[in-house]
Formats: sequence, structure tokens, C-alpha cells
Amino acid sequence: MIDNIEQHIKEHLSNTVFHTVGDVADEMGRECYVVGGYVRDILLDRPSKDIDFVTVGSGIEVAEKVAKKLGPRTSVAVFKTYGTAQVKSQGLELEFVGARRESYTRNSRNPIVEDGTLEDDQRRRDFTVNAMAICVNKDAYGKLLDPFDGIGDMERRIIRTPLDPDITFSDDPLRMMRAIRFATQLGFDIYPETFEAIIRNRERIRIITRERIFDELMKIMKSAKPSRGFYLLKESGLLDIILPELSALCGVEVVNGRGHKDNFEHTLQVLDNVAEKSGYVWLRWAALFHDIAKPVTKLYDKNTGWTFHNHNFVGAKMIPRIFKRMKMPMDSKMKYVQKLVELHMRPIALVEDTVTDSAVRRLLFDAGDDIEDLMLLCEADITSKNQEKVKRFIDNFKLVREKMKEIEEKDRIRNFQPPVDGLEIMRVFGLEPCQEVGQLKEKIKNAILDGVIGNNHEEAYEYMLVKAKEMNLIPKESGN
Repeated sequence: MIDNIEQHIKEHLSNTVFHTVGDVADEMGRECYVVGGYVRDILLDRPSKDIDFVTVGSGIEVAEKVAKKLGPRTSVAVFKTYGTAQVKSQGLELEFVGARRESYTRNSRNPIVEDGTLEDDQRRRDFTVNAMAICVNKDAYGKLLDPFDGIGDMERRIIRTPLDPDITFSDDPLRMMRAIRFATQLGFDIYPETFEAIIRNRERIRIITRERIFDELMKIMKSAKPSRGFYLLKESGLLDIILPELSALCGVEVVNGRGHKDNFEHTLQVLDNVAEKSGYVWLRWAALFHDIAKPVTKLYDKNTGWTFHNHNFVGAKMIPRIFKRMKMPMDSKMKYVQKLVELHMRPIALVEDTVTDSAVRRLLFDAGDDIEDLMLLCEADITSKNQEKVKRFIDNFKLVREKMKEIEEKDRIRNFQPPVDGLEIMRVFGLEPCQEVGQLKEKIKNAILDGVIGNNHEEAYEYMLVKAKEMNLIPKESGN
């Protein structure tokens, strides 16, 4: 928290944009305030370019006059349905809305909206830390209005609702996700009474669209320590409803005194390990889902103990279903996550076995440009408390990386296309598209990956002729 709050606010409000908005509001005889997240972020000293203004009266009218005053390079977008307008100027996004009060019906999170006072507007806010306002009118410029002790809650580092949390969450169940998201992003705790209300109202999340839920999950995933959000989702009961496959990872089963590790805790440790090294959100999703199939592949064998055979392949098949249900993008991002889930056991197998050139070539070919992300995920997957074991794996991964670099420089395997393609095979043997063409292509590819021939046209062509003869295929020229 900032020591001198008044001085800090004054420094932030020295930007001419705030004075311009205040001058326009004064000319129109309107009260106008900076509200919500921007005020919170000023006090937390977090950078922000999105500024929300509340006016007592039409926010659209104020926005349009502000846009004119800021000059020709300023754009304004009006959303009459919502009574809001957005002004873009000097790299800032200014959102204007009239103060309002809201009421809800049981089966919808869309409120019935009426004009209201600033106090009405602050009461409808989700959390105390988002319910503060700063006046930009000249007579009270920079004055902080904090009716619910948002500053105190920031000092205590807690997320708390301004009013009865049961009403807050029942009215708009998405606020339960937002509470967890803010706790994760800010490193705050959720006030016990507020968290208990989330548990009581968790079933209400079912009326929220998957798109809105996924949006909050993405913000949790982009946080410095995303595991915190998923632990809170599990503890609240929301995870059972939103991502039951992830929730199923929880717990340890013991048979004959032999138990497996808690795969939920392991998964979240892997997620945090990845987050420490990479901000790429889809790599983080791959970490979250890398062991997603362990509950459905779990078996106990009296000789070997617990096994999760083929959980990587089964998990890869689960990814499209999860993405579709959660309204996540069904494009290259989904395929990327699916690929990493499927391949995440391969580098570990190389570490445990002798690192052969053939195995490394195949890994480079299958992973393509995502090989570095795959290796990062696999290194993050080492969560053993046995430090000797961790060191051994890390050292072995270094050897695998060295081997990959050596082979890639020599053979150029990553994303390679076989030097003899299907069109050439069809031309040489006078074939139409058929099974034999695919078989020959596969034989050439495997020969290159296994190091039988080099990754060049001359050796690939000669190899094709040998294998074609075994398949009773005769080159066109020979047949004339």
C-alpha cells in the first residue's frame, strides 16, 4: 500500500485527461468520479490504462463532449443499450457510464437498471476494493470516497463484498469467479464470510455462460501464481462444476499400504513451475491438463503398484471435448495443448532410457517448433521431494537437449518434409492417389528418422526404389 495516499492520488490525477473530464463535467453541472479498478490500482501502484468514470446523469453525453475537447485524434464509441461510451485518447481507454442502481431476478445475472446516485453505484459494486471513487470536479478534485473501507481491506489484503455476500453472489454468480480471480492476481485472501457465501452459492454458477467463466479462468491462468486460483476453485466447490476432470485428480488412494501421489497437487506444482519460466498462457493450460487422464487410467497391480498407462494418449483425446464444452478456441491453440499433453512422457522416457539418435529424431519430428515448450513442461513435471532424483533428471534432460541440438544441426529433422513426396512417387510409378503411395512415404520418413538414410533427395530416392521393388511396384520408365 502507498504511504501518502492523498499525494499519490494527486500525482496520478495530474494527467491532463482527468482535468479535461472534470472541466467538461463542471460545464455540464454533473458530478463525475473515477471509480473501480483504476482507483484500486492507483492505491496498489499497479499500472493501468483503462479508466472508468461514473457521472450522475448520462455518461454518454459527458463522453461525447470529452471526446470533442480532447481533439481530432480521439475516438468515441457509444453503446446505447448499456448506457456506456468509450473514449480512446493518448493510449488510454476511458469508459463513461451514468450512476445507477440495480436489481436482479432469480434466473438471470442481467440486472434491472435504474438511474441512481454515486452511493447507489458504489453499493452495486462487487468488492470493497472496487467500490472506491475519486472526484474529478474542480471543487473536490482528488477527493477519495470510500464508504466500505476498501483502503482498510487493501491494507488487510482481503477480498470482501460491500453488502451481504449471499445477495451479491446470488444476483451475479460470476462475481464468485471474480473474487477468486482478484485473490489470485493480487495475492489477497478472501474474507471468510465472503468465501463461505461462495460455497453456499456455488450451484448458481450454472447460469453463467461458459465464455464468461473461461474469461475469468484465463485471467487466473495469466497470474504470477495461477495455482492459488485453482486451489480456491476446488475448496469452494466451483471446480467440481466447472472442470470436473481436473477436480477428479484430487486425493490419494491406498491399497495394501501403497498409495500414489495426489495428482491435483502435483499438477498445480507443475503449473506454477511453468509459470515461473513462461508467460505463454497456452503452455500453462498444457501444464494444467498434462495428467488430466490419470483418474480414468489408474490401475493397481500387486507387483508394480499404481499405474497410469497411456494417460498421455487418453488425455490428448480428452482435450477437444474439454475445449468444446468450455468454449475455448477450437483452433491451433487447442491442437498445441493436445500435442503437448500427448508428448509430455516422451522426453522423460528418453531420460530414463539410453538416449538413441533415432528416438531424438522422432521426438524432434513430432514436436516440431514446440520442442522447447515441451522440454520446459517436462522439466516442470519433476516435482519429487527427493533432491538427488531431481538433480539426476535435470542433468539427463541437459544431455537430451545437447543430443537434440547435435542431431538438429546435422539432420535438420524439426518440421522436415520427406525429400521424396507423394507427387513424385505417383509420377515415378504412374500411380493415382492410393494406399501404396502413403506406405512408401511412411517408409522413407521412418528410414530418415531411424538414421538408415540421410535427409536428402538422392538417398531417399534410392531407398524408395528398393522398397517399391519389395512391394512389386515398377517405375514407369522400366515398364515401357
